[in-house]
Amino acid sequence: MSFIPFEIEVIQSKWEKQIEFNLVESGVHPLRLAELLALPGGELSIADLLDTELNYPHVNGIPELRENIARLYSLNAHTTAQAENILVTVGASEANNIVMQTLMQPGDELLTQTPTYMQVWGMALNAGYPVKTFGMLPDAGWALDIDALYRQLSRRTKIIAVCNPNNPTGYIMTEAEMDAIVDAADRVGAWILADEVYRGAERLQENETPSFFGRYDKVLCLGSLSKAYGLPGLRIGWVAGPAPMIEDLWRRHEYTTVSATMLSNKLAAHALSPAIRPQLIQRTRQYVKNGFPLLETWMQEQQGLFSYVPPQASAITFIRYHLDINSTQLMETLCREASVFVGAGDAFGMDHHLRIAFGQDKAVLDEAFTRISRVLKTYSTRTI
Repeated sequence: MSFIPFEIEVIQSKWEKQIEFNLVESGVHPLRLAELLALPGGELSIADLLDTELNYPHVNGIPELRENIARLYSLNAHTTAQAENILVTVGASEANNIVMQTLMQPGDELLTQTPTYMQVWGMALNAGYPVKTFGMLPDAGWALDIDALYRQLSRRTKIIAVCNPNNPTGYIMTEAEMDAIVDAADRVGAWILADEVYRGAERLQENETPSFFGRYDKVLCLGSLSKAYGLPGLRIGWVAGPAPMIEDLWRRHEYTTVSATMLSNKLAAHALSPAIRPQLIQRTRQYVKNGFPLLETWMQEQQGLFSYVPPQASAITFIRYHLDINSTQLMETLCREASVFVGAGDAFGMDHHLRIAFGQDKAVLDEAFTRISRVLKTYSTRTI
């Protein structure tokens, strides 16, 4: 069977350690360990970490961590969550992997939102499952194409995969759109796989994006410390869902990674504690709120070169550029000539777009944008 590489990760593996300015990473600038432990109200110290026995933790995640994660969904008006509803994984990437292994059977189809993070799309195709898509409407502010959702739905649809807030657009679904996803799944008995790793990174609203958890009896919600918390190096993700399905996913988890590390579990439990989590969310939102005006001002200065819809959440914007050059070619040119790394639209199935991250300090963004402008000015006069 032919194999489809995970394009965005292939590109990042190739370039991210070679360039000076990384505007591909879709979270905010990561914390240092000292910063995390110095946040007021925390009970974890360097001494505690040094005294930690480097043994296996609970394979499904230490109880304190699962309880703190469950609390995130207990705020949901639809239902409450318990520790038994949570499985801790090595990043949301492992969570996607074991969900696909557990749910998909011969004859099943995946129905996925696009543009999106393309991991489950590639996993399905590499395992031989048909994939159908329903899009988002850029002329309507990236609203979901609900008509396409229902057109693509079939009795073979096993999973409807969504990303909310969306990667790469930063769009947040309306309640009506979430209801439509639930209705579509319910019509055919499909599972909803909701990637919610950007919950908490909202730019315009104080309330966190509503979760799909509890809106329907076949919902699996993915979370992570990588995006809204600035802690990608901990490699902690999770799945929230019905306890019997969590148990089934746990069995696949034991075949893949067995567990995340003990230190990651302890630091993640600290990060998601009631005293520390609000401070991390506030830090992320500050980066998002400070960074986007810098990006927007720069884009407006490019005199019509870009079209874009401002993101409602996340530290990324998916922009259309008006040059006659392929997005991967443009991305590689910026890496070589400016040492600035941006995301190519090709990796999200949409050429002539770039995903640009802005969750960095002002000095970093100013220099990166200046370098990009210098390259783009030369391209505007080239024959492509």
